[in-house]
Amino acid sequence: MAIIFALIVIAFKIIFVSESFLVVLRTVMSIFWLILLPGFSITFCWREKLEFYERLIIGIAISTSLIGLLSYHLGLIGLHIKFHTLFLPLVLIITGIIMAFKKGNS
Repeated sequence: MAIIFALIVIAFKIIFVSESFLVVLRTVMSIFWLILLPGFSITFCWREKLEFYERLIIGIAISTSLIGLLSYHLGLIGLHIKFHTLFLPLVLIITGIIMAFKKGNS
């Protein structure tokens, strides 16, 4: 994951050459926090069946759909959107870890 993070930072810095490095780093960190890490942790229980890159790509799709769906419904319930960026990825990461431990103990 660290290598992918570094490659994305380099790619973003090349694309957004006029932006400062801290802006690029903050953007890549937010993409990792919102999209890559939750999906990757959700697919952790399939680590024996799927390769790393397969888990990464499937995890991106799962994370994007779950965060969009959950964010919509939490907004309907009344939770302000500024809490979604902290709350939802953290819940999905913890859920993925719990699912992996339950599968490992079974």
